[in-house]
Amino acid sequence: MNIIKAVNLVFDYIRRDEDDKVEEVSRALDHLNLEIEEGSFVAVLGHNGSGKSTLAKQINGILLPTEGTVWISEMDTADENLLWEVRKTAGMVFQNPDNQIIGNVVEEDVAFGPENIGVPTPEIWRRVDESLRATGMAMYRKRSPNRLSGGQKQRVAIAGVLAMKPRCIVLDEPTAMLDPNGRREVIRTIRELNRAENITILLITHYMEEAIDADRVIVVDGGKIVMDDVPRQIFSRVEELKRYSLDVPQATELAWELRQGGVDLPDGILRREELVEALLPLLKGRKGCQ
Repeated sequence: MNIIKAVNLVFDYIRRDEDDKVEEVSRALDHLNLEIEEGSFVAVLGHNGSGKSTLAKQINGILLPTEGTVWISEMDTADENLLWEVRKTAGMVFQNPDNQIIGNVVEEDVAFGPENIGVPTPEIWRRVDESLRATGMAMYRKRSPNRLSGGQKQRVAIAGVLAMKPRCIVLDEPTAMLDPNGRREVIRTIRELNRAENITILLITHYMEEAIDADRVIVVDGGKIVMDDVPRQIFSRVEELKRYSLDVPQATELAWELRQGGVDLPDGILRREELVEALLPLLKGRKGCQ
C-alpha cells in the first residue's frame, strides 16, 4: 500500500516586484511522479537546487503543488480541510534542530506536538515516555535542550515528531549540521524507528553513506526523478552519479578507481568490509604467484 503518491507534480517559485507583478518563475519540480510504499525506508539524493527539499515540503503540506496532486495516505495535500490530518500522518524534521525545539525542558518539548493536536494529558505523557525511549533520550528528559549536543537535539526533534504518532517521517537533511558522531546517532535512530515501529522514512540527504541501508534510493535532478533503484544498483552507476554532481560512498569510490586501474572487482561495493573481502583473494593470489 502506498502512503505517498505524487502525480505530475509541478512547483514553481515565483518572485514578484513591489507592484505584485511576476518578475521571475523558477521551476523546482517538473511533472514529477512518485509512489512510496508504507513501511519503507527511502533515501532521496540530489545536488543543491535539484528540488529534493521542495519535494520534502510538498509531502508535509508546507508547500502546495502549482500543478498536479500529492496524496498522503489518500488525502490530497491541497485540501485545506485535511491539512492537519496530512501533517499528523507525515511528520517533518528539518536540518537545524534549534529551529524545531521550543521547550525549556526536553520532555516538555516532546509533549508540545501532541498537546497542540488535542491529545488527552495522560496519553500525552505516555507518548512522551515511548518517544524518548525509542530515540534513546529517556535519560535526558529533565535536561534543558541547550545543554545537549547537536545529535542529541536532533533526536529530541525526532521524538517530538514521533509523539504525534505519524505513519511517515520526512527528514530534510537532518544531519547536515552535525559532526560524525551526531550523524551516526541520528541515522541509527531513524533506522531503528523504521525497523521496529514500521514508520515510513523519507530521508533527504547529501551524505551517500546514509543512503546505503535504505530500501530504495531516488536521485532528483532538475526537478525530475532521474534514477530510482536499490542502493547497490544506484551506486554501481558511478559515472552517471558524477554527471549529476553527486558523490558515492568512499568504499564505492575506491573500488571504482581500482577497477579503472584494471583490478577485477565487482560493481556495487558499498562498505569498507565488502571492499576488503573482495580484495583479499586478489592479494592472496598475488602472494601465491611470487
